[in-house]
Amino acid sequence: MNEQNDSDQAMNNKSGDQGPENICVLVVDDSATIRRSAESMLSNEGCHVYTAENGFEALSMITRHRPDLIFVDIMMPRLDGYQTTAIIKNNAEFRDTPVIMLTSKDGLFDKARGRVVGSDLYLTKPFTREELLSAVRQHAA
Repeated sequence: MNEQNDSDQAMNNKSGDQGPENICVLVVDDSATIRRSAESMLSNEGCHVYTAENGFEALSMITRHRPDLIFVDIMMPRLDGYQTTAIIKNNAEFRDTPVIMLTSKDGLFDKARGRVVGSDLYLTKPFTREELLSAVRQHAA
């Protein structure tokens, strides 16, 4: 009976329900605090959350877990958020996966650069639970 309810709920989500349940999300940030807080907020809403601390780890996890939505910090060592997003968006298999950039920068140039590499939204840190969930509802439906 429980499996049937889960199946019905999953079907409802695919048919237009804007809830975040059963959505697979990848959070990429070099800050353990940001990763943990985003993971907690999203998993409490029923999302399946994976985390990565850098762009290279993220690319590996994307191919393994195929997330419905990806949050990427801009400022990361080695492979930054712009580079990571560009690689994702230039891959035919993952180019339609929404990428939301996370940053403490709120400049117009940074937002424009994010759009150029293919980001779907720009979320300024620190973000609220409501902002995070709104981004999920808007882009993973």
